[in-house]
Amino acid sequence: MKDSTELKKSLSLIEIFCIASGAMISSGLFILPGIAHAQAGPAVIISYFLAGILSLAGMLSIVEMTTAMPKAGGDCFAIIRSMGPAVGTAAGLLSWFSLSMKSAFALVGMSVFTVLIVDINIHIIAVFFCLLFLFINLIGIREAGKTQVILVFSLIGLMFVYVVRGIPSVDIRSFEPFAPEGITSVFSTAGFVFVSYGGLLKIASVAEEIENPKKIIPMSMILSLSVVSIIYSLVIFVTSGVLEAQVLHKSLTPISDGAAVFMGSWGKIALSIAAVLAFLSTANAGIMTAARSLVPLSRDNLIPGVFGRINSRFQTPHYSLLVTGLFIIISLFLQLKVLVEAASIVLILTNLLSCFSVIILRESRIQNYRPSFQTPFYPWLQILGILGLTFVMFEMGREAIMISLILITIGFLSYFLYGRTRNNREYALLHLIERITARELTERMLETELKEIIRERDEIVVDRFDRVIENSIIMDINKSMKAEEFLHLVAEEMAPKLELSTEVMFKTLVDREKQSSTVLTPYLAIPHIITPGENKFDILMARCHEGILFSEEAPEVHAVFVLAGTKDERNFHLHSLASIAQIVQESEFVKNWMSARNKEDLRDIILLGRRQR
Repeated sequence: MKDSTELKKSLSLIEIFCIASGAMISSGLFILPGIAHAQAGPAVIISYFLAGILSLAGMLSIVEMTTAMPKAGGDCFAIIRSMGPAVGTAAGLLSWFSLSMKSAFALVGMSVFTVLIVDINIHIIAVFFCLLFLFINLIGIREAGKTQVILVFSLIGLMFVYVVRGIPSVDIRSFEPFAPEGITSVFSTAGFVFVSYGGLLKIASVAEEIENPKKIIPMSMILSLSVVSIIYSLVIFVTSGVLEAQVLHKSLTPISDGAAVFMGSWGKIALSIAAVLAFLSTANAGIMTAARSLVPLSRDNLIPGVFGRINSRFQTPHYSLLVTGLFIIISLFLQLKVLVEAASIVLILTNLLSCFSVIILRESRIQNYRPSFQTPFYPWLQILGILGLTFVMFEMGREAIMISLILITIGFLSYFLYGRTRNNREYALLHLIERITARELTERMLETELKEIIRERDEIVVDRFDRVIENSIIMDINKSMKAEEFLHLVAEEMAPKLELSTEVMFKTLVDREKQSSTVLTPYLAIPHIITPGENKFDILMARCHEGILFSEEAPEVHAVFVLAGTKDERNFHLHSLASIAQIVQESEFVKNWMSARNKEDLRDIILLGRRQR
């Protein structure tokens, strides 16, 4: 069976919402509340809230980068382009490790509930479902997405019943004392339960397979975090209010035990079924998305190329899925607490790197970094996220820090032993250093790649106008000059391509300007002329930093587009005029035009400009 490197776009908003939500509403809700309550008391509600707030900075940063670069392994792909292949390799392996461990955690948690119904060894149950979801994911992400929708909506329905039936039974005295272990425990517990919000990362991992990613990615992430945060708060409030602390602290099935208090045995069974559905959805989403974290590393030659191969029949990364499934099966035999800490610490690191990456991408001022969603309150949200996540990570204790150091070391060793000699990719950090030091360190490789990604994201079909712009002459003038001097330079550049003499070309341009000014705004002029001959058309673009004096009313024109063509090209001539008119009306055009670093940046502003095609 043949392999390719392309993934099929087939996931809708509802499927993406269910992938993220289903991945969050599992272990974080059906196992951790008891363990977390033992650490923080009733203030565990605040710990979950803080974890959600802390995940917001990383989540919004990931949304921004992923809408700019909707590729497989979203956050990993973007971090490589921002901070370089060394950090990117570590980030990709961390993301893969985290998502795989979270799936293993879900399968172990599911087994705890399953044995309440069927008396089978929990490891056998976990391995069986791991293999089942591995098979579903191998045959197609669409099938895996549909499975996720069924699981998640069934789960949300059961959660709704739990909250509605449980609130009248809540005993307010159960919340006294509110924080028996002190405020420090609230923060450390926030880090412990941070894994509960790991599902947000999974949207980024499947970004390449999302229909209309620039709209669906931000909508689905914000919707998922909002819905899940509300569910967490209400369910944990009910559970803390109906179970005695001593019972809750020892329980690995806190929601089912809570349901037994006010709904009887049938309630315990119903919520155990909800737990199984939740864990199944997390395991399914984890296998689906963890494998995608290896794809960008493979495509960039940072790990062996086999992991980036896509099955041509099912359009799935089958080798990545197989190695991910094997790793999850091995992880099933680790202790539960180790799974939680490892998954949480890696998610924190991934969110930290995402915050740093957005700052680097923005400050590098790369022309073609064009996210369809921009993080609000930049850079303060990222800075607060970095400080908050770092604080929580250190509050988690020495063991968590050691795990993070070991994993980071493994990532960097992988790069230096394998990827360093196979990858020469440009990244935004080099552009930032270039900007600060005024040294030439890059060759526009990153801008060219981002241009092609935007074309794919926005489904831009290259037309004749694009082809003309790609081959057009660009003048970048640093001194001020008068219009006639400028038009003479234009004639010298354009005449040979149009098979005219410089004198004829210059006279035609001057005569056109005398008939009526081609200055459309104090900033912009579009001289356009008809030339002798047949089947000839060309465009010249010019930027003048100090301005061109066309008249007293337009003493400093900075952007000029010269259109010249024969009579038989009149229709295309008008089409080109309309296209340029649409592009220059964009609110950011003037800023982008003047801040472009070179001629190719100027060209890309036009090629990627919004216009009717």
